[in-house]
Amino acid sequence: MSVNGRRPLHQSTPPRRRLVRARRPPILDRLGIWLHQHRQTLIDSLYRLRAAPLASSMTVTVIAISLALPTLLYILSANLRLLVGNWEQTAAISLFLDFQVEDQQAQALASQLRGWPEIARVELITREQALAEFRDLGGFEEALDRIQENPLPIVLVIYPQPDRSDSAQLEALQSRLLELPEADFTRMDTLWLQRLEAIIALMQVIALLIGVLLGIGVLLIVGNTIRLEILNRHIEIEVMALVGATPGFIRRPFLYTGAWYGLLGSLLAWILVGIALLILQVYVSELASLYHTAFKLSGLGLGEIGILIGTSILLGLIGSWLAVDRHLRQTRTL
Repeated sequence: MSVNGRRPLHQSTPPRRRLVRARRPPILDRLGIWLHQHRQTLIDSLYRLRAAPLASSMTVTVIAISLALPTLLYILSANLRLLVGNWEQTAAISLFLDFQVEDQQAQALASQLRGWPEIARVELITREQALAEFRDLGGFEEALDRIQENPLPIVLVIYPQPDRSDSAQLEALQSRLLELPEADFTRMDTLWLQRLEAIIALMQVIALLIGVLLGIGVLLIVGNTIRLEILNRHIEIEVMALVGATPGFIRRPFLYTGAWYGLLGSLLAWILVGIALLILQVYVSELASLYHTAFKLSGLGLGEIGILIGTSILLGLIGSWLAVDRHLRQTRTL
């Protein structure tokens, strides 16, 4: 009992409660929470796109067309370069020997040339074979019957190695062949190949420029779409800002929306390019059949598809980031 309202000396005071400090969850738990939040935001952004199918499909279609045009031009230029490479591998140099060279000398020279590392094979056309080819052409029968002696020289048709068949290496081989004492002159019609290579290089530069311009267009399309969505959700954004949401938390759903636009646009662009190649293949096959050959257009490889999808997603992220960041800066200044 207490005396005069005082606590007895022998009665100890109750211990004070210690402030228990909240322990932070382990790193793995925090990582799981972070991944769960991002996964939930990713799914919610996709549902928002499905909630407005007409507007979303129009935006995705415009992005797909913007990506498909430079991609298709790049594929066509790549196929032309592949075709030119096949023509270069079959390019040959015709070495016309001096008229005084006999068949045995020509055969020895052909054997010597077959040992050159830059030459794949050598074909020998004798004077009699050349004259027979002229007769087969028709229209020269009377002229050939009047001549007393075969005026045609021996020709060596030289096929270079496939890895040494570009224009510069063919010209170097041609110069080396002209230094032979048996050589009279050579003939190599590769000027049209050089012109075609220049046209293909120009096509690739044009495809790059068009891709850059349309890539800027994709940024503007995504940015404008996200800006409209921000205006529709401005009340929600203000409420989140009032309860202490960070700019990263506010920005997150719009970034995922831009990424979805980029992904869906790139997949649709891939489909459009495939359809265009199927249509073009019909006309390419008809054209190749006139030359008794066959040529199949090659599409995008796995690496190129990855570049297309990754670039499109990156453009979507950048466009949405710019739109949200502009809105957040304007909100801070108000």
